[in-house]
Amino acid sequence: MFRKIIIVSLVFVQIVTVSAQTPTSIIQKDVVADARLETLLSKHIEVNEQNLVSGYRIQIYFGGDRSKATSIKGQFLSSKGPKISAYETYDAPNFKIRIGDFRTKLEAHRYLKEIKGEFPSSFIIESEIEYSN
Repeated sequence: MFRKIIIVSLVFVQIVTVSAQTPTSIIQKDVVADARLETLLSKHIEVNEQNLVSGYRIQIYFGGDRSKATSIKGQFLSSKGPKISAYETYDAPNFKIRIGDFRTKLEAHRYLKEIKGEFPSSFIIESEIEYSN
């Protein structure tokens, strides 16, 4: 058993020594890749440039009245200022007003407590958010 370990060790050392002495001029510098890999890489770069990550927003309005949705969005922006973003989306037949880009549910919950008096029907929703450093 001990003899086998020594023989395997010597063979391993021999292989490492021979491969370490390979001249660098033999190493090929061109890599041939599948075209789908390039497509996948460009898609990855495109997604990462969008700066979207999983997070949380607070929904302050949900309903079919566009003027009311716009009014509530304006009311929020005028009372809280531009430091918190507001997003208006239309998912037929309803309009949604969601605010904030919170990385954790705890951050969203803290802010929800601040605005609950002014927007009593608001709640936290998991969403893709815009991530800024």
